[in-house]
Amino acid sequence: MIQTVVKRDGRIVGFNEQKIMAAIRKAMLHTDKGEDERLLYQITDRIAQRGESQMTVEEIQDAVELELMKSSRKDVAQKYIAYRHQRSVARKAKTRDVFLDIVNIKNNDVTRENANMNADTPAGMMMKFASETTKPFVDDYLLSEEAREAVEHNYLHIHDKDYYPTKSLTCVQHPLDNILTCGFIAGHGASRPAKRIETASVLACISMECAQNEMHGGQAIPAFDFYLAPYVRLSYIEELKALEDLNGESYKDLYDEPLMDYLKKPLDGLRGKERAQQHAINKTVGRVHQAMEAFIHNMNTIHSRGGNQVVFSSINYGTDTSAEGRCIMREILLSTYEGVGGGETAIFPIQIWKKKRGVNYLPEDRNFDLYQLACKVTARRFFPNFLNLDASYNQDSDWRADDPKRYIHEVATMGCRTRVFENRFGPRTSIGRGNISFSTINIVKLAIECMLEVKSEKLSDEVKQKRIDLFFAKLDNMLEITAKQLHDRFLFQKTAFTKQFPLLMRSLWIGADKLSPNDTIESVINQGTLGIGFIGLAECLVALTGKHHGESEESQELGLKIVGYMRQRVNDFCEHYHHNYSVLATPAEGLSGKFTKKDRKKFGSIPGVTDRDYYTNSNHVPVYYKCSARHKAEVEAPYHEMTRGGHIFYVEIDGDATHNPQVIMSVVDMMDQLDMGYGSVNHNRNRCMDCGYENADDHLEKCPKCGSTNIDKLQRITGYLVGTTDRWNSGKLAELNDRVTHIDHGSQDMFK
Repeated sequence: MIQTVVKRDGRIVGFNEQKIMAAIRKAMLHTDKGEDERLLYQITDRIAQRGESQMTVEEIQDAVELELMKSSRKDVAQKYIAYRHQRSVARKAKTRDVFLDIVNIKNNDVTRENANMNADTPAGMMMKFASETTKPFVDDYLLSEEAREAVEHNYLHIHDKDYYPTKSLTCVQHPLDNILTCGFIAGHGASRPAKRIETASVLACISMECAQNEMHGGQAIPAFDFYLAPYVRLSYIEELKALEDLNGESYKDLYDEPLMDYLKKPLDGLRGKERAQQHAINKTVGRVHQAMEAFIHNMNTIHSRGGNQVVFSSINYGTDTSAEGRCIMREILLSTYEGVGGGETAIFPIQIWKKKRGVNYLPEDRNFDLYQLACKVTARRFFPNFLNLDASYNQDSDWRADDPKRYIHEVATMGCRTRVFENRFGPRTSIGRGNISFSTINIVKLAIECMLEVKSEKLSDEVKQKRIDLFFAKLDNMLEITAKQLHDRFLFQKTAFTKQFPLLMRSLWIGADKLSPNDTIESVINQGTLGIGFIGLAECLVALTGKHHGESEESQELGLKIVGYMRQRVNDFCEHYHHNYSVLATPAEGLSGKFTKKDRKKFGSIPGVTDRDYYTNSNHVPVYYKCSARHKAEVEAPYHEMTRGGHIFYVEIDGDATHNPQVIMSVVDMMDQLDMGYGSVNHNRNRCMDCGYENADDHLEKCPKCGSTNIDKLQRITGYLVGTTDRWNSGKLAELNDRVTHIDHGSQDMFK
């Protein structure tokens, strides 16, 4: 007798004979003879009584076919078989349609889910085929029923769900010194330790490329200046030795002599060792510059993940005050300013200037001149972004200005915004750590449901409070589901073996050096973080109060209460599940339109909520809301302390910022004053797609260099740049078109 049924998605449910009867009745009603009640019950009873205690859906349907074929109603059997076939085709139709879009390189939200990936190439197609077939497998076999339902009903998005079965982690901050001093093995053959700046630069690229193939997120270097600085000195010594061979003199006393800086100067009037030293410095600076050029070029051309994607790379720097560290920073900035290839703006690596008082922020600071250069470069090339080490939550009491390894105690960030610093299970550092996985809650849908459940023509305080109370109950439930889903994924990830990640779990992840190839990664994985993200705070507030936080102090107060509550619950989850949970201000790219499209289909177009093609990025003031940069900063600043899994602040500048780097410094000043953690500046940058020519004209339609009309506007999609908006999905394109400026060209009023 049948007691339980195994469904197609693997779930086991109780047997319900009414489903058999409904299917047979439907087939009978499509025949000329119509329904036969006696035969209907007879076949149903026979299958139910003679079946195994547990059967699959397919086995039961096979039994129904067999019984119908044995009966006098062959016509019913034919209709049943035809209907069953149609259902099978229908189940496959969605996958077929998606695959045809990939095959025909259709420009849609499936093929443009991630603007850093080219889904039109053969490798890109293979990645999308794999991605779209893997996601249903995850839904059917790896998610709990409550998590699956939350995803299905648009409450929850599991990031990088297609990578779920691989057990891979999201991202990591590379301890590059391990690679440079020890070399590494990531496949067939080994890379030897570096001895000069050129080798160090190449190894930095290769390590990020190899790790990208082992992870589903990005790669970052937390202290680019500190890690590469020793190889400037080694290259300098190499140049001195070359002069020794040439001149027949010894310059050993110059090998370790401290230098104030590495600056190219003419040799006119110099004699003896002074001339030799300056010559060696000049040659070294030239080599460092070429090495930095090569690094940037490689990070924009080396592909990973089967040739589908340039490495999603980031580098943090700014606080090394040694002559060698300053040389690295100066030359990476100058190389960035010059551009790559035909002078194009480099898309990667995302560069992040670590701003700190006493080091590089004030005029009397040792690296203030490099900070000024960084602002000049940003004004032209978008990068570097700015990470505020002086923010209250980014400071570490163990940091000492005279500590040669003080970078260990400095927070570093990943390009889009991923921040990893606090740690319940090891040292408080960014190095050798990263995000394990993260998921995002659709708080807008929760708010819409509350708005519809508590209806009123007049939005009184009582109505608002009822909606808000209901919202927090719904939010709490979704937070519980999300925390459990991340915990379940963690339990799955930790069963991976060290040998599955030959570079990550040998040379990069903290504690991995103690693992053997056949060990699981369970003992070290908890050093990372699990992120609970959110999207569309602005639209959520409009649904609850009628206004977003940029236009209403009341809404801002509620917004802070919502995200503050998420932070509180995340702390509870840390204690309950014993993980490093954190709140993430989700970088909304593919997700920006996905949530919205489904919600609008269900609820219709709601003004200020679902009437655009996207939800606003995390806790940001809506891109279409015209306000001063100062106001935007004051509204968004308090959320940075709460979203320690990652956040970003940026403002839009009108016109050419190249001639006004002071405006960049003003933005950093605001970040400093308002205790903000991470920020950047957007501005005009046009690019000719045929010759690479760039300028900042508001409406460039024809290239003045080659005459081409194939012009693209270079823009920041979330925390990173995209060389062509052709790869943007519809949600992000709609957002781009709605963006307004916060700082008008030549005006400081927008800071007030």
